[in-house]
Formats: sequence, structure tokens, C-alpha cells
Amino acid sequence: MWRRLGVLDRIRIGLLGLGVVAVPTGLLPWKAAADSLDEIWPLLIFLVAIIVLAELTKEAQVFDAIAARMAVLGRGNYAALFFLCTAFASFITIFLNLDTTAVLLTPVMLALAPKARIAALPLAMTTIWLANTASLLLPVSNLTNLLGMEKIGLDAQEFAARMWAPQLASIAVTMAFLWAFYWRRGERRDLRYTPPLLEPVADRVLFGAASAGCLLFIVLLLLKAHVAVAATAAAVIVVAAFLVRARKRLTLSLIPWQLVIFVTGLFLVVPTLSRHGLSDLMTWMIGTEGDPYRTAAVGAGLSNTINNLPAYKAVETVIPPTSQDQLLALLAGTNVGPVITPWASLATLLWFESCRRHEVKVPMGRFLLTGTGLAVVGLLATVWALVHFG
Repeated sequence: MWRRLGVLDRIRIGLLGLGVVAVPTGLLPWKAAADSLDEIWPLLIFLVAIIVLAELTKEAQVFDAIAARMAVLGRGNYAALFFLCTAFASFITIFLNLDTTAVLLTPVMLALAPKARIAALPLAMTTIWLANTASLLLPVSNLTNLLGMEKIGLDAQEFAARMWAPQLASIAVTMAFLWAFYWRRGERRDLRYTPPLLEPVADRVLFGAASAGCLLFIVLLLLKAHVAVAATAAAVIVVAAFLVRARKRLTLSLIPWQLVIFVTGLFLVVPTLSRHGLSDLMTWMIGTEGDPYRTAAVGAGLSNTINNLPAYKAVETVIPPTSQDQLLALLAGTNVGPVITPWASLATLLWFESCRRHEVKVPMGRFLLTGTGLAVVGLLATVWALVHFG
């Protein structure tokens, strides 16, 4: 079984193993470990429920239907298709989590490419860049947001009220970079595309149930329900429909055990390291002045070095709860910044695997250079918006 596991799965299991070993050895006191795990169990419930909801929504062909209708609505005009695709990817990221965009929307968009004779790379870059940069508006948009909600001390609507301007800024910069480096005529070569033929959904009941589940999730969020409650309620509706109509599709593979293991291990390892020198290093890196630009830059730099989840957790531990602006700037750094290296966010790693399966070649040099430009310009614009309008 160990040999059949991929490298990423082995790293996740190893991380959890290190965290578990730290407790009986005294590196992490029992009470500290219990407090850390008590903090994340609602997040784990949300994580499982939202991934199940998203996976079954894809199985019900909701994403496929929307993507195909976008291409038809664009009527062969690339500029129109560009705005529709960026709006769709942003919406999915904001309301259904960045991993949904990277993992589930990417295959849909790549499958659309040959049907409409569209170059695949612009569609792929749209999904991964906006999966990261459009994940600032709501707590559910990114796991890093959920990790910081208790310390930041805002509910979902208050969080959105602080982050709407930074979110608009990051999306605007992302759209400018997408058009300049991947979508404009000189990059895509074709003047127009061929709108695809619309295909009927296989099961209208499942399609309706999945659509209703997603809408319920959004409504419950607007009504200030806890994200774990909202995601679970929505997932129950969709799972019930699949139990009746397509029970064979309900398999254990729907449960994101890899993410559960990774997050649990993270919440044991980072507190352990913080007790043994990591906190001092993080304090030195971000300084004591509470500079939001420096904090965001450190978050982005660490994200592209070690991944955004451990980067956020490591830096957050040394920022006092009273420094709300600095905490939000850190989120900007760990959400908008991880667009340079393939390992900067879990979503990017999963996206690369999806591109490989669909035989879409991603030029690494171009990916790194354009991602660096987007990270620098996008982060500056995002933090500026946070400081002046947040």
C-alpha cells in the first residue's frame, strides 16, 4: 500500500506522523495539542462536506453545462469568453473554495477547449490564477481564511466588508495579466472560436439537486450560518439525491482524506516548531512595526517556498489578535502570492496534475515569470486596497 501512494500522500502522512510523535515525546504538550485539534475539527467537517458537494456537483454535470453555455453565449468572441470565464472561475472560487476551481473546474474547462477549438492553456491559466487570487472575499474561499477567522474576530459578512476592495484589486490585476500573457490575439493566434453544440444533461434530477445544494450553501452563508453547518446541509441534499438515482457513484474516494491528514498534521507540527525557535524567526522576518506590506511579502515568499498553509500558520502565531490589518495582509500574501512555484498552494499542485492528465503542456519558464509578475503587482495592489479601503 505504501508503494502505491504518491509522493504528496507520503508527505502528508509523514507530516501527521511527526505531529503525533511530538505529543508523547513532550515536544508539544498534551494540552497544546488538544487545543490545536479542538480548533480545527469544524474546519475538517467543512472541508469534507464542501469537497463532497463539489465533486457530486461536477458528477451531476452542473459545471459542464455552465461552461458550455458560456462558450455559446460568447458567440465566438474571445473577449466575451474571457470575461465570462474569469467571472465563472471567480464565482466558483469565492463561494465553493479555491480547490473546487483548481481540481473540478479545470477538467471541465480543458474538456471544453477541443469542443470549441479553443487553446487549452489560456483556460487552464484562468482557473489556477483565479483559484488563488479570487479567494479573499469570504472565509470559505480559502482554507487559510478559515484558519484565521477566530483570531481575526470577524464573521463572514464583516470579513467580506473588509476584503471586498482587496478582492476586486487582485481580480482586476489577474485579469490584466491573463489577457496580456495568455488571452490576447498574439498569444492565442485565432481571431474567433467555434461555439460548441449544447448537450443535454444525463440526469435532470441530479442536476437539479446539485444546483439546489449549491444555492442552499450560498444562502446559508448569507444568513450567517457556520460554514460547517452550511456545507453539511448542502452536501446532505446532494448525497441523498445520488443515493436514490446513482448510488454507485457514492464511493469512499469522495472523502478528501489527504487534506484531512495534511491539515491535522499541520496543526500539530507548526505549534511544535513555534515552541522551538520558529516564532522567533517569524518575528524577525515580519518585524515589530506591524507593516502590512512587509507581512504580506513574507507570507507570499514563504508560501512559494514551503506552501501557503504552513506559511500562514507559522506567521499567524506571532501576530497579536489586535493587529487585524496585519492578519488580513498576511491572508493577502498567502492567497494572492502563491502563483509562482508549483508547490506554493495545494490547489496549484492538483492543477498541474490535472493538466498532465489532459496532456496540456505548461511551459515552466513562462509559468514562473508571469506568476512572479502577477504576485508582485497583484500583492501591491491588494494590500494598497486593504490599507485604503478595507
